[in-house]
Amino acid sequence: MDYKLLNGVKTYAPSSRKQLIEFAFENQSILVAVNAEKILHATDESRNLINRNVGYPDGIGAVWALKKKGDKTVVKTPGCELWLDIVSAYQEDKTFYFVGGKQEVIEATIDKLKFEFKNIRISNFRNGYIKTKEEELALIEDIKTHKPDVVFVAMGSPKQELLMERIQKEHSALYQGLGGSFDVYTGNVKRAPKWWVKNNLEWAYRLINQPSRIKRQIHLVRFFANLHLNRY
Repeated sequence: MDYKLLNGVKTYAPSSRKQLIEFAFENQSILVAVNAEKILHATDESRNLINRNVGYPDGIGAVWALKKKGDKTVVKTPGCELWLDIVSAYQEDKTFYFVGGKQEVIEATIDKLKFEFKNIRISNFRNGYIKTKEEELALIEDIKTHKPDVVFVAMGSPKQELLMERIQKEHSALYQGLGGSFDVYTGNVKRAPKWWVKNNLEWAYRLINQPSRIKRQIHLVRFFANLHLNRY
């Protein structure tokens, strides 16, 4: 699978979600979402973190940048959808371990998964509040004991990626960082309606519903200006 450097951030350009998922399984990868913000604000530390793993185009900004670099068939792959694609395709063949969210959120997530995916094989799960080194070591030992094929960690970047790297040293699997996906999945956080998502206007919907995001969204203007000027 091809990739390009976008402001030094190695971003893969899958032509389908199936291709990305198969690549990740073959290489026992850590999947890291890449969007316009991560490209624009990349530091040596954040670049290295993504480049050690498999960065994929989670947002339309990353897709446009990849297409401008020549990858015309690249598809946008929202992380909040990708993990459910993995579950759906491999619920009978793979085992899953879930980490993240508040206790009530992770429990609601597991209940909904069991309802929607009747054949899902869940190794274990726990909330995302890992406060001590002892708790982290206990988590790693539990994962080593259960030997899941897939580990999802929803804690926000870069915390979730750094944790997944530490776990991966002890247990090889496919890993994906999910940010707030459990909250979206359980309805605690509302995602933009389908029309907005389909037309790549999810960012605008968020801005309308959360005007305080204007300071964050204004940076997207810089991103698109740099893209137009071929600075990536």
